[in-house]
Amino acid sequence: MDTRPITPATLAGSVIAVPPLARNADLTLNHAENARLIRYLEAGEVTTLLYGGNAVLNHVSISEYAELLTMLRDGAAEESLVVPSVGPGFGMMMDQAAILRDFEFPTAMLLPTRDVTTCCGIATATRKFAERFGNPIVLYIKHDGAVDVETIQSLVKDGLVSWIKYAIVRKNPEQDPFLRDIIQAIGPTQIVSGMGEQPAIIHLRDFDLPGFTSGCVCVAPQLSTDMLKAVQAKDFSTAERIRTQFRPLENLRDSINPVRVLHAAVQLAGVCESGPILPLLSPVDSKEIPAIAAAAKELLGVPV
Repeated sequence: MDTRPITPATLAGSVIAVPPLARNADLTLNHAENARLIRYLEAGEVTTLLYGGNAVLNHVSISEYAELLTMLRDGAAEESLVVPSVGPGFGMMMDQAAILRDFEFPTAMLLPTRDVTTCCGIATATRKFAERFGNPIVLYIKHDGAVDVETIQSLVKDGLVSWIKYAIVRKNPEQDPFLRDIIQAIGPTQIVSGMGEQPAIIHLRDFDLPGFTSGCVCVAPQLSTDMLKAVQAKDFSTAERIRTQFRPLENLRDSINPVRVLHAAVQLAGVCESGPILPLLSPVDSKEIPAIAAAAKELLGVPV
C-alpha cells in the first residue's frame, strides 16, 4: 500500500475507485472477495481506492474497524493508495481516529451527513479528527449549505485537507457557481469530481479538476481509465463515447439507489461475490435484477 503524501499528481494518476465491500452471509468481511475486487481494479490501471458510501462504511461497527483496515492494507499492491472513511458521527470518527493511528493510511475521508450538524460544527469536527489522526483528511462535499467556502478555505490553509471530493449533483454541471467559488478560493488541484463518469469530462475540461471518482469503474476499470486518459489527452470525442457506455448503469443507480445497485452490479457482472449489503440498507428488489445485470454485462462487454 502506498503511504506517501498525496499530491495533485496522485489525484490525476488514476481513476479514484469507490468500491463496494464484499461480505459473507453472516455479514462478516469477505477477505478473499474484497482482495479479488482490488486485484481486478489494479489490473485495469486503477491504483487509488476510496472506501466510503459504496462500502457502507456509514454503518460499519467499531469492533470490526481494525480488521477492515488490515484487510484493505494487505489486499492492495505496493503502489496502490487506499483511503478508508470515518464517521459520519463525531464520536464514531474520533474512536476511528485512534484506531487509524496504528496504521499508515496517509488520509481518511469524513463521510458527510446533514443530520444535527452546522457548518462551524463540521469545521470543528474536522480539526479535532485531523489532530487525533495526525494526517489531513478528505473533505466530502455532497450537500449544498453543509459547509461554506470560507470554512473550506480555512481548513485547506491550515493543512487539514488532503483533497476534496466534490459531489453536489447539478442539473447542468457546467453551471456550478459554488464549485467555481471554491476553486477561486483554493485553486482546482485539490478537488476531484466526485460523481462518476457522467459529469467528469465537464469538471476536468472546464473546471481544471485533476481527476474523478467512480463506482462503476468497479465493473469496467480499464474503460474508465481509458476515459481519464482521453480527457487528459484532450481527446474529448473518445472520452464522450466512453462516457455514454457508462450511462445505462448510472441511470439505474440514479433511479433505484447508487449504493445498492453497484453492490449488486459487481456480482451480477461476475467481478466478485459481493454478498449481502450491510443494514440499514437492503438488497435491490428481485424485479430490478435483470435490468442491472444487463447494464453491468453490457458495460463489461459480455453478451447479454
